[in-house]
Amino acid sequence: MNFIKTATNYHDLSSMPLGWKKSYVKYLGNYINGYPFKPDNWSFQGKPILRIQNLSNPNADFNRYEGEISEAYLVHKGDILISWSASLGVYKWLGEDAWLNQHIFKVEINTKLVFEEYFVWLASWFIKELEHKAHGSTMQHLTWNAFGNFPVLLPPMPEQKAIAHYLDKETAKIDQLIEAKKRLLELLDEKRRALITHAVTRGLNPDVPMRDSGVEWIGEIPKHWKVEFAKWLFKEIDDRSTTGQEELLTVSHITGITPRSEKDVNMFKAESMEGYKVCQSGDLIINTLWAWMGAMGVSFQPGIVSPSYHVYRPQGEYHPVYLDYLVRIPIFAEEAIRYSKGVWISCLRLYPEEFFQILLPVPPLEEQYKIGKYLMEKTKKLDNLSIATKKTMDLLQERRTSLITAAVTGQLKIS
Repeated sequence: MNFIKTATNYHDLSSMPLGWKKSYVKYLGNYINGYPFKPDNWSFQGKPILRIQNLSNPNADFNRYEGEISEAYLVHKGDILISWSASLGVYKWLGEDAWLNQHIFKVEINTKLVFEEYFVWLASWFIKELEHKAHGSTMQHLTWNAFGNFPVLLPPMPEQKAIAHYLDKETAKIDQLIEAKKRLLELLDEKRRALITHAVTRGLNPDVPMRDSGVEWIGEIPKHWKVEFAKWLFKEIDDRSTTGQEELLTVSHITGITPRSEKDVNMFKAESMEGYKVCQSGDLIINTLWAWMGAMGVSFQPGIVSPSYHVYRPQGEYHPVYLDYLVRIPIFAEEAIRYSKGVWISCLRLYPEEFFQILLPVPPLEEQYKIGKYLMEKTKKLDNLSIATKKTMDLLQERRTSLITAAVTGQLKIS
């Protein structure tokens, strides 16, 4: 069972139902901290080393260890784990036997005090309550004092079992609804991508004569469209700011080009932005380091961007809205990867000389305008539906966490 996110900050345990008693987290079990593995301990054989990222991301790569250490650090399927640094959470491990890394507790439940399944639900609540006690500027980190001395309420054992059974059943219903909403979001995203890809490479008229573009990533295009190398369509611009006072823009593979002031960014920001690259409205901005991920787009306002980005100015062949949709489709990012330099995908760089070799479709400008207008209308409807779906998911999650809170703090009577 993964860590249950909760928006509730309820910790009023001044009153309790009849028969319940107050206890502390430290008495609920024996908490075994993981072994402090170092990079020189890693190997390509042996059991995997279970790190925090492996708990929150099942697809994360494992390091391995084949030496001899105490079996107290061995995690088996079904063990309950609590990550208490970087990303706080409660998990039931369902993978293969693994070595436990530091900053994760393996919990040996005190079964005289608490029913195991009830502990998981209780822990999912108190870990979230403990988040505000975590310290660290860039990562959460709990002290043992804050963790172990956190107060909880314990019902009698039969009631613990009843609550655990109730929460299993009721949260399963909510989880099914949340999963259905997730699938809807995925379908909406797929529909959005397909809609944009078809419009920017095929146009809007289904009856127009088609021809082979001769370019694999583009495929067939309307017979009257052109295909040109980027070097004939763009000019690289390297104007620099003398004051650094212009609006700072950022590039994202999700949102395209947006003012940094509108984003929640925790990354380092230079004290002075003198020397940053100046761009105009309509310029194409490509994040050289993240082009392989699709971090590019058209700016719809003047501003400045990082000196490590590249600024390209269209030479009259592109409408900015059409161009923005074109360069942000996934198949264009794949084409950018093909022309990028680097050994590993995370190290790929798309420089101007490579970008200029990419072939692009060029519809007539009037048709580009119509395509852009059509896509703005259609994607707005899809985006509004996605926003409404996400709000519903948030409400369901709030309902889920409120249910857990009420159950483990004695606010909910469960017969």
